[in-house]
Amino acid sequence: MNPRQLAGPRPAAALSLLLCSSTLVCCALPALLVLLGAGSVLASLLSWFPGLVVLSEQKLLVFSLAALALLLAGFSLWRSARQPCPLDPLAAGRCRRRLRQARWLYGVSCTAFAIGFSAAFLLPLLSPP
Repeated sequence: MNPRQLAGPRPAAALSLLLCSSTLVCCALPALLVLLGAGSVLASLLSWFPGLVVLSEQKLLVFSLAALALLLAGFSLWRSARQPCPLDPLAAGRCRRRLRQARWLYGVSCTAFAIGFSAAFLLPLLSPP
């Protein structure tokens, strides 16, 4: 069995989920807290985790890295979906399960990216000047 088949697209999907989660933390969480009137909660979060300010200041870099990770994970999924699973029933079941898990992770990543992108770039366009 090819070792690349064992690894599959799951690591790439997990990396994209990690990077897309940072888009939620950087932009969607502060917007949600302010929307709910929890500005004091946001202020105490920023005092406990000052790195959130750096993420928010570098949102273009955060979103660029997340988009790159999504593209790589999508390509990895596309490539692995075209490869056959092993003939052994046990290995074939593992192969299909790992592919399903990778697709699920990728879907969650895309959703997180879309929410973060909306909060960072689309919501400010809707606010009155």
